[in-house]
Amino acid sequence: MKNITKYDVQAYLDHFLNKEVYLHLETTTGSYSAHKDEKNMTVVAFIRNTKVTYHQAKITGNGPYRVGLKLEEGWIYAEGLTDWIYNEDGQLLMAGHNSEGQLAIALQISEKPFKN
Repeated sequence: MKNITKYDVQAYLDHFLNKEVYLHLETTTGSYSAHKDEKNMTVVAFIRNTKVTYHQAKITGNGPYRVGLKLEEGWIYAEGLTDWIYNEDGQLLMAGHNSEGQLAIALQISEKPFKN
């Protein structure tokens, strides 16, 4: 993965506009620190291979970044993104890593289901 450049990521977000795509969204804000201090609350959200069609997409911020996807009846957004890649399978993979390099958030978009 490489550091996010808004222009490049926006171009790939636009590539998927108005298409039925598979989405992976994951946050893990507390699971890495819970083993160091059991008082830390573990907070996790995980969605994988959910089909969505978004009609607008926007990346904002100066880093870490936020990506918003406008659906027919609402929004999906991910905040805290730092890195990205468009891979050989045609998938846009974005992630946010904390100061220790651990995954805090992932947002991935693909026209094919993600492998389990």
